Formats: sequence, C-alpha cells, structure tokens
Amino acid sequence: MSSTGTWLVVGLGNPGPAYAGNRHNVGAMVADVLGARAGGSFRSHRARASVLEGRLGVLPGGAPGPRVVLAKPTTYMNESGGPVSGLAQFYKVDLDHLVVVHDELDIPAGQLRLKQGGGEGGHNGLRSVSRSLGSKDYLRVRVGIGRPPGRMDPADYVLRDFSPAERRELPILLEEAADAVQELVASGLLAAQQRWHSPA
Repeated sequence: MSSTGTWLVVGLGNPGPAYAGNRHNVGAMVADVLGARAGGSFRSHRARASVLEGRLGVLPGGAPGPRVVLAKPTTYMNESGGPVSGLAQFYKVDLDHLVVVHDELDIPAGQLRLKQGGGEGGHNGLRSVSRSLGSKDYLRVRVGIGRPPGRMDPADYVLRDFSPAERRELPILLEEAADAVQELVASGLLAAQQRWHSPA
C-alpha cells in the first residue's frame, strides 16, 4: 500500500480546445467532474500536468474522504506516461493507489468497467503510461465509447466529438464514472467492481 495513503487519479486526453469534446478526452472530462466535487481548481504542475489536490466524498461516520490528487496531463495522449510517472514519484503514490481514467473502444458506449493491470488494447495513452511506469499493474476506470460505425478507422473515431445523441447522455456517463472512481478509492477495487459490473 502507498506510504502516504494519497490517491493519484489521472484523466487521459489531448490538450487544447480543439480536442476538448473528443471521445478520446472522456478521461479528462471525468477528472473535471471529480474536480468540481472536490472543490478547487486545477493548477499547472512541473510534471507537465494540471493538478488539483483535495478530498473526495465522505466516509461512513462523516469523516472526509480519501486524499486525492486529480491530474490531467498537458502532453498529447501518446506521451501521457511521462507526466503520470512524474506525478506518481512526486506524490509518492504506489501503483495500487494510481487510477487512470480512459476511453475504451471495446466496451459498449455508456458502460463502465474497472480493473487492475492487463493489456492496453491498442490505447496509445495506456501504452505510454505502462512504458513509463515499467508496469501495467495500475488501476483503470474504463469508460465505454463503443466501436466506430461501418469501416471508420478507430483512430478517426476517437478523435471525433461525441454525436448529438451521445452528448445528451454524456453528463450521466461522466457522473457515473466519477462515482466509480470515488467508490474505488473509498472502498477498493472489488467493491467497486461488484457495484459497477452488476447488471442494472
């Protein structure tokens, strides 16, 4: 376990307004929702990321929730590993307290899955994170965006904005993903999986 008890929650995406509404940026969108819940604002960090330090939620009995560092790398997606590794070292966070939130093509749109370790499924952000950490054993909150329609290249699909129909459902998905992160840091992976992997 981490010596500090601090959690590092990283929302993956690409920097700048041109990418802000892309499917690939859903991890960063979840980080923004969590930031609003924690109260405060993201600030620039020398590890090439925007960070917000705070507490998430309230524990049973009314105590403040776990201490969390929320982060959004300011690099492009395929260079996410450097900032994630730098932040983990700076805040002395072990892999079992590192949560990466990202878009997932292999999960139907609007669904969530949580896991620790495993492959990257061709996700360039995860590949960069695993390479920089020298391990795949960090936690992931996988936000389903579904497969592209027809013969569209997945690389084009993830860099397109959510469709109007998807945008109507997006706030619900972002809130649920933020709930899943909170459950994960408060109650652990197994409890979060039991809640979020169960059929509705």
